[in-house]
This record gives sequence, structure tokens and C-alpha cells, in this order.
Amino acid sequence: MKKIWVTFQKKGIHRYPAAGTDENLKEVEYLSYPHRHKFGFRVTIEVFHLDRDLEFHQFLNWLESLYDTDILSLDHKSCEMMSDELYKHINDKFPGRYVEIEISEDNECGSIISYE
Repeated sequence: MKKIWVTFQKKGIHRYPAAGTDENLKEVEYLSYPHRHKFGFRVTIEVFHLDRDLEFHQFLNWLESLYDTDILSLDHKSCEMMSDELYKHINDKFPGRYVEIEISEDNECGSIISYE
């Protein structure tokens, strides 16, 4: 399988409400309050031939255009929820391709989801 990938970053504010009420999350209770991250995105997508089936820079520009604000207001969304939302846009525009989306918080921890 042939794939390309692009990366970009966006600042965002989110929260994890359950961290303020679940005793098992007491250690990370602070996450229940709105807090800022620099979200890192790495999107991998299948290509069908070797000569710019999808041009890197055009794909990157299009992905970045989906996030048209300086700071994303994400409410309670997790990295996994953000991935699913982004995948819907990608699949609408480029159906039938393998896609992998990695979203990290401050380049420290995050999620990876493969969509086939």
C-alpha cells in the first residue's frame, strides 16, 4: 500500500468533565477545567499511484482550512473524537482510502486511529 502523510498544529481549549466527578480520576481532576493544548495532527492517507495522486501541500492546505480559527474551542472532545470528526471530512472528499489520524496533546500523548 502506498501512503503519504502531512502534519500540522493547532492551539485548542478543551476539558474532561468526568475528571471532576469520577473518584478514579481524582489525580487528574484539573483536566475537568478548560485548559489549553497545542494539538499536533499527523494524517496519513492512501494513494493509488506514485506521481502525486494527492499533492502533499494541497492536502495539507485543505486540512488546515478545516480549522479556520486561531484557537479551537473543543469543549469536552477527546483526541479520538477529534479524529472521528476529521475522518468524516476526509472520507467525504477522498472516499475509499485507508486513512490514519494521529492527534497529540503538546507532542506528549495522544491517539492513533486507523480507518479502512
